[in-house]
Amino acid sequence: MITRLDEIVDAIQEYPVQRVAVAAAESRTVLEAVRDARARDIASPLLVGQEAAIRGIAEEIDLDLSDVPIIHEPDDAVAARRAVLEVREGRADVLMKGHIHTDDFLRGLLDRQSGLRTDALMSHVFILDAAKQLGRLLLVTDGAMNIAPDLVAKAQILLNAVYLAHLLGNEMPRVCVLAAVELVNPNMPATLDAAALATMNRRGQFPTCEVDGPFALDNAVSTLAAEIKGIKGVCAGLGDILLVPNIAAGNIMVKTFSFLGGGRTAGVLIGAAAPVVLTSRADTAESKMLSMATAVFVADMTRDKKVKIGKVHY
Repeated sequence: MITRLDEIVDAIQEYPVQRVAVAAAESRTVLEAVRDARARDIASPLLVGQEAAIRGIAEEIDLDLSDVPIIHEPDDAVAARRAVLEVREGRADVLMKGHIHTDDFLRGLLDRQSGLRTDALMSHVFILDAAKQLGRLLLVTDGAMNIAPDLVAKAQILLNAVYLAHLLGNEMPRVCVLAAVELVNPNMPATLDAAALATMNRRGQFPTCEVDGPFALDNAVSTLAAEIKGIKGVCAGLGDILLVPNIAAGNIMVKTFSFLGGGRTAGVLIGAAAPVVLTSRADTAESKMLSMATAVFVADMTRDKKVKIGKVHY
């Protein structure tokens, strides 16, 4: 089982080099990530954006563009659609967000005619390198894509994260469904969703993982906190996947881990027709490079397991 982000980089060394189409690539941290990814044989770039700006930054950071295809497109929204097209038509394997607002990027990605939609819900999974704290990777979902998912959407988001956990070698990941408290409270809908998902797991609707909740963050990742609060079960204090109640909770959690705690992170969008790197413009070059590595890691994987939830198959 992969327990550190560097192990993902190691795991893809024998993979064929994948091409990453970067939308609005005129960003120093994005191009530093591209440079470092090339140096480590992680991926080769296809850059879409303002060509003069791209070349100027590349010269400053010693990025050789002599064999890198560049598509000049100064309009961010158009650049996003062009990068999507490169992936859709097979000239690139992975899509990556550059220096572009997320909503402009997602419009190109989600376009029903020319985007990368599938019949699965797209959701984002952050990967936190918590080896020092927990001895393992911690997956957090969804802190970047779905704003306020309902119970049905949370079930799909859960399965997307479990799929990624399986690819990382965790055959039976523990999913902790988070809320502000660990008791069911009818006035807090997140606790009701957590209890429903836990019940669905006990009824066999999520057969490839363990699911429990509601959990507060402390008793999801600390066995001591769980013991003090009298919380039992296979997931208590041992979460591999944290399913957050909404995008704000997940986004704040991950950025706190990164910017205040100095933690290393990566992230990938699951459920599209190809892997998608959806990073913040403020993320470090290392985080963007590790996200590229994660996308390459899952690029050739085929998702063939579906689970029936209610009347819908996911």
